[in-house]
Amino acid sequence: MQDIIYSKYTIDFARIALEYCMLVEKTKEADKKTFVNNMTKVLPLLYLKVSIIPEIQENYESNLKNKVDENFYSQVENGISKLLGNDNWYLETFHIDIQSGDPPFNAKISEDLADIYQDLGNFIAVFKNGHKETMNDSLILCIENFKKYWGQHLVNSLKALHFIKYKLGIEE
Repeated sequence: MQDIIYSKYTIDFARIALEYCMLVEKTKEADKKTFVNNMTKVLPLLYLKVSIIPEIQENYESNLKNKVDENFYSQVENGISKLLGNDNWYLETFHIDIQSGDPPFNAKISEDLADIYQDLGNFIAVFKNGHKETMNDSLILCIENFKKYWGQHLVNSLKALHFIKYKLGIEE
């Protein structure tokens, strides 16, 4: 059986994760139309690519270090917030508290995308080092966090970005 770390599935996911990170890091150079168009393309690819990675059996329990600290996170979140302006906010209706009777609440696309960036940035930083054990454990952690956390942020922000794209008439 082929090693999952060096499989086409993982390499494709890493490539899309890197592309996503580069896009959200360069919001100062982007305009809203281009950014929204890019995000509505890369987010579904991220979801697909992480979803098809086969289950990883081996866990080396590496001591993984985070590259994306509060400063990086804030820069990304603030850049996206500034770029989207008033379109940054959307009404969150799919949350565990809402299912138990609480009302919907306002959420920010910029926070969703920065949360995704945090996990993907950490994954990419470790993946670039080329050490199989840490690459493996970083991939496991990234997939677990996708299932528990950033996958929902991805679909929430995609829904909001889809609305912005067609509300603003942003098309190819």
